[in-house]
Amino acid sequence: MKRRVLQLNPILVPEINEELASLYDVHKFFELPDPQGWLREHGAAIEAVITGGHTGISRAMLEQLPRVKVVAVNGVGTDAVDLAYCASRALPVTATLGALTEDVADLAIGLLIAACRNLCAGDRFVRQGQWERFPNPGAIPLARRFSGMHVGIVGMGRVGRAVAARAAAFGCLISYTDLRPMDDVSSRFVPQLIELARECDALVLCAAADKAEGIVDAAVLDALGPRGFLINVARGRLVREDALAEALAAGRLAGVGLDVFVDEPRVPQALRESERATLQAHRASATWETRTAMGRMVLDSVAQALAGQRPAMSLTT
Repeated sequence: MKRRVLQLNPILVPEINEELASLYDVHKFFELPDPQGWLREHGAAIEAVITGGHTGISRAMLEQLPRVKVVAVNGVGTDAVDLAYCASRALPVTATLGALTEDVADLAIGLLIAACRNLCAGDRFVRQGQWERFPNPGAIPLARRFSGMHVGIVGMGRVGRAVAARAAAFGCLISYTDLRPMDDVSSRFVPQLIELARECDALVLCAAADKAEGIVDAAVLDALGPRGFLINVARGRLVREDALAEALAAGRLAGVGLDVFVDEPRVPQALRESERATLQAHRASATWETRTAMGRMVLDSVAQALAGQRPAMSLTT
């Protein structure tokens, strides 16, 4: 008899779904007509949970899963999981750490180049027939060069370092801030975020910062200034979106590139309407390569836990 797995989020790679179905009795919570009723009736039989970083799993749900042996997060965010409670139960919580790094860093640089060079506005200009109506080169404002910028990185972990390597290839000067200086990083450490913003042309938010909120506020945006750019591929709540919208509308910031938002999928109207904003729908890891690698890590975590082993990617045991 197959062991029972509760899946709280869809997995978009067919081969991963097929392998899960071949190995386990998988119950897709998001497709159940009465999920809470099902949980009350069948929760005691569940031995593994697969979830996403945004969804996580509540303590109340975990308390209805007395036999669960692993919570496998298909992502890197664990702030929606009560890690302390899981640790108290000796319950492994795993994440797909490292699998997303290259894609997230790629998108960060892509967003920064798109914001600097007004790529989305230029695309709309052509698609909407404006080029034919206004063929004069002055119809499109001059853009900002990315190469050689001074880039400030907030959070010099895996993603921050990958962004730094890519920006350095464009001849950019790199500075960073974090909780402490990194001994193995040659870039200049700046202790205060506002000071980093003041000296840089662009800020790239890469920090996991599960407990941080609103650290990029009006003061930081003003320090970044009217020629500055903000890129966020980390957590939406790191940025005060009201202050950001005001800065963009007033021309106190040159542009932004955002993949994450405070209340996804609800994006403030002011940001959606801003010509200075380049927006994505939390898609930094959304490539076949990365999502397949993430799925493989989830499969490994479940298999290891159900075999009585400590999962290699456990954060709590």
